[in-house]
Amino acid sequence: MDVLESLFEKALKLESPWRVNKIEFGEEEKRLNIFIDFPRGSVFNCSKCRKEAKAYDTKEKVWRHLNFFQYECYLIVKVPRIDCKEDGILQVEVPWARNSADFTLLFESFAMTLCREMPVNKVSQIIGEDDNKLWRMMHYYVEEARQWEDYSHVESIGIDETSKKKRHDYVTLVADLEQGKTIFVIGGKGADTIEKFKEDLVEHGGCAENITNASIDMSPAFIKGIEENFPNAEITFDKFHIMKILNEAVDKVRKMEVKEQDILRTTKYVWLKNRINLTEAQKKTLEVIESIPRLNLKTVRALHIRENFQEIYKETEREEFVKSLKKWYFWATHSQIEPIKEAAKTIKNHWAGVIRWYDSKINNGILEGLNSLVQAAKAKARGYKTFRNFSTIIYLLTGKLDFGKVGLPT
Repeated sequence: MDVLESLFEKALKLESPWRVNKIEFGEEEKRLNIFIDFPRGSVFNCSKCRKEAKAYDTKEKVWRHLNFFQYECYLIVKVPRIDCKEDGILQVEVPWARNSADFTLLFESFAMTLCREMPVNKVSQIIGEDDNKLWRMMHYYVEEARQWEDYSHVESIGIDETSKKKRHDYVTLVADLEQGKTIFVIGGKGADTIEKFKEDLVEHGGCAENITNASIDMSPAFIKGIEENFPNAEITFDKFHIMKILNEAVDKVRKMEVKEQDILRTTKYVWLKNRINLTEAQKKTLEVIESIPRLNLKTVRALHIRENFQEIYKETEREEFVKSLKKWYFWATHSQIEPIKEAAKTIKNHWAGVIRWYDSKINNGILEGLNSLVQAAKAKARGYKTFRNFSTIIYLLTGKLDFGKVGLPT
C-alpha cells in the first residue's frame, strides 16, 4: 500500500474491510478524489439484524468531504449490497455518512456550524453546494434531534409570537424558561397553538399538569389556550409586554402634542428608551425639555408615569409591590392623559397576572433574547420562503439541540 493511501486511511479513520484503493488529484479541477473499496470476499453487518453477510454486488456512490486545503475532496466508494438470510438484499451502511446523504458526517458538521453563523444561501456560495441540499440536511438533523428531546422536567414556560415576514405570517414560540431554550415552534398565534404545544409536550415525555408557570403577553388567545390546556399553570403577564404597552402610550402622547410643541420634533426615541440607554445627545435634549416647567408637557408627565411603573418592580416586599401598583394606578388614571389612562385600565384588567410576577419572578426576557437572534438571522437572510425553513432556523439557533445523539460529530 502506498504511504499516501495509508495516511488517508488513518485520517478518514477507516476500519477493515474498508481501504483506500486510489487517490487522484486534479490540479485544473481543484479536486481531490479518494477511491474507497474493500477486498473480495469481505463480510459486512446487516443494517437490521446486525448479522454478517458477504457482499452481493456494489454500486458506486460519491460523498463530498471536508476540503483538502483549498481543494474540494470527494469520497468515491463502491458500496456493497448484502444478501442477508433474514432481511434479504440490503445496502450496507457506511460509517462516514448517513443513509441517502450527499455529504460525509464531518462535512455536514462543518456545514451546520456555518449555517448557525450566516444565511444558508451565503453558506451555499462559500462551499459551492446547492442550498436545497443544505436545507434538506438541516431539516433532517433538527427534526431527528428533536425526537430525542425530553420535556419531563419542564415547569415554567414563556410564550411569544414573532413574524416570518414583515408585519404578517406570525409564528408562536414556546420556551423552557429554566433551560433558556426554544422547545416548540408553530405557525399562527391563536389559542390552538397552545393546544398543539401541549400535544408536543406530551410526545416528548412532558406533562400538562407539571406546568405551573406561564409567562405570556395579554393576548386573549394565549390566555384562553393556557387556561384550557394547562390547569395548574398560573399566568404571569410579561413585564416586557407591559412596558411595550406603556411605551406605545407615551408615543401616542408625543404624537398628539408635537403638533403644538416644536420642541418635541425629532425626539421620538428620547421617550421610548430608558434614561440609561440614551445617547449623550438624547440625554441633553431630555434635560433641556424637563428643565422648562412652564411648558407642562403631557409627554414629560407620561414619561414620568412610565418610569414610575418600572420602579415598582424594585420593591422587595410583596405587600409594598401591590401597594405601589395601586398608587401608580390611581396616579395614571387621574393624569388626564387619555393614552396613559387607557394603558392603566388595560393593566387593571389583567391585575392578577401582573401581581403574579412578584411570586413567580418570571418574564419573557429569555424569549426576547432568543427572538432577537431569530430576527437578526431573518434580516440577514432577507426572510424565509417556507415555515419549515424558518422553524428549522429557530430550533438550530435557539433550541440547544444535541446533534451528537443523531450521529453528527461535535
